[in-house]
Amino acid sequence: MESAHYFSAQPAGPFTRKPLTVELVGAQRQLQTSSGIFSPEGIDKGTAVLLADVPSPAPRGNLLDIGCGWGPIALTMALKAPHARVYAVDVNERCVTLTNENAALLGLENVTASTPGEVDPELRFDTIWSNPPIRIGKDELHALLLHWLPRLSPGGSAWLVVQKNLGSDSLQRWLAAELDGSFTVTRESTSKSFRILRVRKASR
Repeated sequence: MESAHYFSAQPAGPFTRKPLTVELVGAQRQLQTSSGIFSPEGIDKGTAVLLADVPSPAPRGNLLDIGCGWGPIALTMALKAPHARVYAVDVNERCVTLTNENAALLGLENVTASTPGEVDPELRFDTIWSNPPIRIGKDELHALLLHWLPRLSPGGSAWLVVQKNLGSDSLQRWLAAELDGSFTVTRESTSKSFRILRVRKASR
């Protein structure tokens, strides 16, 4: 599939739901997927590295998944932090629908998936997890990250998984240069050709 296809607000082709069985937080989960989205057949390698390597999200407050797809990151955050409110965003309306429906299938009432423009601009986030859409292009990716990362709460952290050969090291340097002095950007780990980058907002 052309990568641009799943970055569209309304992907081409019919929205036909298909069953999907995946393991999230140590248990098999019966969910739904569809064509026209990122990694429709299951959890992609980068997301798997993120979910395996990062610490649990903040137990309360607001959590964010940037580029939610069918929902593996948002659902994991919600399962691990049932007392937090999880926001999941994607430009692809099919992804938004699937993430909301998959949260309902798991009985998770603390997940709200939407397009980015529907999120209250005053909200701040205690934890951000993302497998960011590198292939949308550098300018679009940079604009996306500069829209969300400055909205970390004081003391909050964002965890990003980025493939080494798709520019993880240059992205780390760029983030460190672009974000103001209240943020620190570090490489936390490397696994299976992926880097985990952490962006921390200083406490007050």
